[in-house]
Amino acid sequence: MTDLYPNSIDGIAAARAEILTRIAKAAKQAGRSADAIDLVAVSKVQPDDRIDAMLATGQRIFGENRVQEAQGRWSDRREACPDLQLHLIGPLQTNKAEDACALFDVIETLDREKLAGALVKAMEKTGRTPRLYVQVNTGDEPQKAGLTVGECVAFVKHCQSDLGLQIEGLMCIPPVEEPAAPHFALLAKLAARAGLEKLSMGMSSDFELGVRLGATSVRVGSALFGERVKA
Repeated sequence: MTDLYPNSIDGIAAARAEILTRIAKAAKQAGRSADAIDLVAVSKVQPDDRIDAMLATGQRIFGENRVQEAQGRWSDRREACPDLQLHLIGPLQTNKAEDACALFDVIETLDREKLAGALVKAMEKTGRTPRLYVQVNTGDEPQKAGLTVGECVAFVKHCQSDLGLQIEGLMCIPPVEEPAAPHFALLAKLAARAGLEKLSMGMSSDFELGVRLGATSVRVGSALFGERVKA
């Protein structure tokens, strides 16, 4: 991995080029096209100079954890970059659903009935319909958000049939202490059962594995930007 970033635009560009090369290699190994995989640059808790340097490389897909933080970071930049695509990849409170719909193009963390209802109302009010992913807690971790494996498919069907929500795919964050491969494979099986084609899985430490197991988007932060600046 390059050691040039995060302090120069050349370093940021080198890091991004390296990640894209690794994605392409993993895709080729799996008999897939690299064009089928989106790189989501996880920009949470990153300073303005790194964000602007990443934008200068042509990167246009970014992931954020918190609605309020993202509003402050992207409201003005969105006007300058109309092709920007923002993903919410952190937990969403129901009272932030309207703000999230107004700002984000993709919400990856739908994980409960109450939030689904809030999103229906928020979409009606804002007139915006972000693409939705259902988050699955594949490791059944009590401290982590996401539906259980057993709930996932029925919840997707309920959202589609009863609430009229367009669910695009599934997302997971495997337990840190466990191998990621079984969790990625499980998510792919659940998506197939639910009739979904999109899979958001894989982060800085395991995005290549995610690509090999079917990810259509990977969420990469520190490998692109360097270590996060603490809030």
